[in-house]
Amino acid sequence: MLYCNCFRHFACASALVLALTFPLFACQAQPTSDPGDGSGTSAVVKTGIEVLAARGFDILQGKKIGLLTNPSGVDRHLRTTIDILYNAPGVELVRLFGPEHGVRGDAHAGDATADLTDAATGLKCYSLYGKYRQPTQEMLRGLDAVVYDIQDVGVRCYTFISSLGLMMRTCAELGIEVIVLDRPNPLGGRKVEGSYVEPGFFSFVGQYRIPYVYGLTVGELARLINEEGLNRGQKGDQKPLKCRLTVVPMEGWTREMLYQDTGLPWVMPSPQIPYPETTLCYPSAGIAGDAGYLNIGVGYTIPFACFAAEWIDAGRLKARLEQYALPGVAFREIHYKPFFGASAGKLLHGVQYYYTDYEAASLTLLQFYVMQALKELYPSRDPFAQGNFSMLDKICGTDYVRVRFKEKYKVSDILGYWSKDVTEFRSISEKYYIY
Repeated sequence: MLYCNCFRHFACASALVLALTFPLFACQAQPTSDPGDGSGTSAVVKTGIEVLAARGFDILQGKKIGLLTNPSGVDRHLRTTIDILYNAPGVELVRLFGPEHGVRGDAHAGDATADLTDAATGLKCYSLYGKYRQPTQEMLRGLDAVVYDIQDVGVRCYTFISSLGLMMRTCAELGIEVIVLDRPNPLGGRKVEGSYVEPGFFSFVGQYRIPYVYGLTVGELARLINEEGLNRGQKGDQKPLKCRLTVVPMEGWTREMLYQDTGLPWVMPSPQIPYPETTLCYPSAGIAGDAGYLNIGVGYTIPFACFAAEWIDAGRLKARLEQYALPGVAFREIHYKPFFGASAGKLLHGVQYYYTDYEAASLTLLQFYVMQALKELYPSRDPFAQGNFSMLDKICGTDYVRVRFKEKYKVSDILGYWSKDVTEFRSISEKYYIY
C-alpha cells in the first residue's frame, strides 16, 4: 500500500503459518456482548455501515450518493458496503470511486487503475489512482453526498486517507456533503509516533501535517483535517478547503482496543496487510524495507514482521538487539526463502519480532534499531549508500531522519526529532475524539 520497492509484490498468506508465527499480544480485551444473530460469535464493535443500516440509512434518504470504498468496506457478515447501499430502500447509489488497488481490490500495488463499469451493479466507477488522484468536479456532478467506507491502518503514508482528503477538497468546491462511515484504528487510539511532514515533503504518502502514527479513527482524522485546515492537497501549498462533513460513529469501540479486540472479521485493505496483526508491524518495518537492503517478510508469509538478508548471522543480530533491552519487544532467529521478489528462492537469515507489551513498545523506532545493530555488526553494509531515496524521505515526511541517522547510525541522534511533535499533536487531536 505504501508505495515503495518492497510493496510491489503480493504476499501469499497462510493461516497455519499465521497461527505458528504471530504472537499473542498482551493488550487483548475479551468481547462482552452477543449480536444475537445466531452466529455464535461475540461482538463488541459495530462499524459505521452497521450503525447506518440500523438507523434505516436515515441521512442518505432522498439523496444521490457516490461511494468511495474498497473490499474492506464490509459489515460483520462480509456483505460489501457497495451491495448494502445499492440495495438499501430509499438510497440511490449512482457512482463508485476506487482508491489504490481499485474498488474491488483487483489492482496491483502501485499500479494505476482505469475508470470502468462495475460488473456487479452496472455503476460507473471512477479511478482515483490513475490519471487523477483528486476527483474532478465532473466526476461528482449531480451527487448530493459521497460516502467513504474503507478500513485504514492508522499510519500516515497509507494512501487511502490521502484519497479521502482529496475527495473532501473537490466536494468542498461543489458544496457536496462527505459522509465517513467510521471504522476501528487497528493500532488503537493511544499510539502517536513520529514527526510532522515538513514543507517540501508533502505527497500522496504524506499529505497532512500529522505524525507517522496518529492515533485516530478515520472519522476522527477527517474531522481534524477539516477543522484544522490541513486539507491543502498533495503539495501542501494549496488553500485549505473545508467540506460539509458527517461522521457516522461506531458503537462499542474504545481507544484501548486493537483490531483483534473488536469481534469484527478482518478483510485485508491492501494485499500486504493480510492479518490484523500485520497492521502493528507495518509502521515498524516499512521504512527499513524501503531502504532496499533488507527483506521484511514481503514475498513470504509474514509481511513486515521480520528483518532478513543472505549475509546476516541471525544469532548475532538477535543477541545485539537483545543488548539494547528495547521495551515491549522480543526477537527470535528466523530463516526462510521468499516465494517471489528480489530475494525469491534465496535463503535469508535474520530476526522476527514480537510485541510483548504493546503500550511500552515504540513501533516506528524498531526498524532504526535494527539498522543500527546491522551497521555495528557489518560496518561495510550501508543502507543509504546508493539509490534514490526521495520516496523514503516523503514517507518520513523529511530528509532530516535519513541524513542525520546516516551520520553515525545511532537511534539516539534522531530520537528527539522523531518525537518532537507528539505532545502538540495529542493536544490538538483530543478535540476531535469521538470515543
